[in-house]
Formats: sequence, C-alpha cells, structure tokens
Amino acid sequence: MGKRGGTDSVSRRKFLTTTGSLIATAPAVGHGGMEPGRESPAAPAPHAAAPVPPRAIPIGVFDSAFANLSLEEMLDKISALGIEAVEIGAKGLPGSKHCPTAELLADPAKARAWKKKFEDRNIRVWAFSIHGNPIHPDPAIAARDDQFFRNGVLLAERLEVPVVVGFSGCPGGSAADKTPNWITYRWPPEINEMLKFQWAERVIPYWKQAAGFARAHGIRRIALEMHPNFVVYNPQTLAKLRDAVGEEIGANCDLSHLFWQGCDPIETIRFLGRQGALYHAHMKDTLIVPELAARTGVLNFSENPAKATEGSVYFRAVGYGHGAQLWKDVVKAYMDQDYRGILSIENEDPLLTGEVGVARAMYVLKNVRSELLAQSL
Repeated sequence: MGKRGGTDSVSRRKFLTTTGSLIATAPAVGHGGMEPGRESPAAPAPHAAAPVPPRAIPIGVFDSAFANLSLEEMLDKISALGIEAVEIGAKGLPGSKHCPTAELLADPAKARAWKKKFEDRNIRVWAFSIHGNPIHPDPAIAARDDQFFRNGVLLAERLEVPVVVGFSGCPGGSAADKTPNWITYRWPPEINEMLKFQWAERVIPYWKQAAGFARAHGIRRIALEMHPNFVVYNPQTLAKLRDAVGEEIGANCDLSHLFWQGCDPIETIRFLGRQGALYHAHMKDTLIVPELAARTGVLNFSENPAKATEGSVYFRAVGYGHGAQLWKDVVKAYMDQDYRGILSIENEDPLLTGEVGVARAMYVLKNVRSELLAQSL
C-alpha cells in the first residue's frame, strides 16, 4: 500500500481545482477520443477472452480438532471424511500432537516418511501452524516462540509446504513492560505513544528479520491470523504490517474473528485479494446472540470457556452461525479472487466438538463448492 500525505502530496482541494480547470479548457471530443466531425477509423472487434473456470479450492482441516487422536487415527478419520489437505500444528499454541518437529528436522528420512503417510491417502500437507508471541515482552517467551517459528519455516522448506501460519504477536507498551499490552485506541495521548513504540521498536523490526529468514529458506507466505490481543487483528493492521515488511506477510483470513468486529466477509476477502495477501483461510463461524449483544455488546465473551454459549458471541461450525448462502458467497468470493490456498476447517464449536463439527462444516463447504462449480459450466 502506498504512503499517503506528506508535504509533497497534492491536497484534495488543489487537485480538484487543477483538474477541473483542465477539463473546462480541454477541446470537446466525441466517442473514441476523436474531435467532432472526424470519422473514427474502424477498429477490429476485440476477441472476447474465454472465461476462466473457477478453481475447485481444496477443503482441508486444522489438525487441532483431532488432538485426542494419534497421527494414524487422525489420518483414518480425515480420509474417511474426504478431507483433501491439512494444516498441521508444529509447536506454539496449537501444540504438535501429530508433528514431531524436532525429529523431522533432525532426520530427513523420517520427515519424508511422515509426509508420505498423508500422500498415500491423497491428502496434501499445505501449512504448518505455529501460533505464538515472538515479540512478547518476556525475553524467554519471545525467544521460545521465535524458535518455534524458525523451526516451522525450516520444516516447511524441507517438506515443500508453502504456508506458515501464526500470530503477529503483541509486545508491551514500553521497554519496561513485563506483559503484553493490546492497544486498539490511540487516546489518551500516552496510549498513542505506547502504540507508536510497539510498531516502531518491536513489531516492524521483528517481522522484517523474520520475513527475511523465511525468504532465505524459500518460504514466501507467512499467513498471520487477524486475532484479538495481537497487533494484527483486522485487515487494516494486516495491511499496515505487510506494507512495512514486505509481501511475505499475508493473511490467514479467519472470518470468525472478523464477524464480531463488524467486518463484512465478502469485502474483507476482496480487500485482501486485491493486494495479493490471501495466503490461508480458516473456516470457522461465529454466532452473535442478538438479544445478548443488544444488551451487552459483542465483546461479551463468556468468562468460563466451558460455558461459551453464555456469552453474546461464540464460535460455531461453518453454517451454524451464518447460513449456507453466506458461506456460498464466501467461497465464491475466494474463487473470484483466484485464491490459491485451501479452506482449512478449524473447529472450536462448543456444541459440535471434534469430528462432528468438522464433518458438519465439511458438508456445508463441499455442497456450496459443488453448486458454484456446477453454475460455472
């Protein structure tokens, strides 16, 4: 995104005045840019470009939904469900239940054998997920999560996995802070100074070197999940970091965290797609309970995770927070943007847990994808 403003920029009023006078003094022209009274040369009719058929975006799953299963058990389950690709937790907050990262980095033969288990079932390993906070104000936590990220990049390089998924992280509000400080509003004035410190001294410097490390190892897609409590939490902050760091930074577009912020899902996908920043997509829904949201707002999450449905907002499987028509529009928007990733089902539904939630989401996504592909014929 280009920089705006500055002393050399043309003010809106000056621009309108200048262009208005140019239009007023320009000679009148007819269609095709010819002056009146002149014949325009006959132009050959352009050949209509053949419409490009939409891509059948693979439907995958984030393996955290099967944390209670062994690798072999999970593979049997997702194969039976018709899953086509996977996002695998490789340390950080998702853990690494199905991915012994250190072993796979230490032994190339083990790494190849691990990947072959997926390939034998026609399932592609598409992304490694390393959600953490590599800019945590506690140096020990920051160093640990940075190493998780680097190991994920190295493993992606070894196994030719194109995407590394994670969080942007959140630093403290000053060099003296011991805990993260998520800032979303720039007032009072000292808060604005804290936010400027975070981005200038912590966020941008870290991600510049992290993106450089990824680039040096052939990984060009770092998909950051726009998530509350981290500095990248919406499309605007994602674009800000990408503009400052480079095109290695893109979005893990998890609409579940954007629904309750009031984002329109289709406009979000278009906005990110126009910048070439759609690197990954979590398929997860959000239910906003109207009567509770009207009284307590959309930040009223339940204090007790075991009683998530008591809040005005909670996560659901695809199609259970918003109807199938909206999800059809979502998948179409990804197709329209020629999205080259996967639709990765992340199930955190408190009512449809584990395999059940994945199966329900899979049913919705497969049906809307089939309808869209049939309509394009």
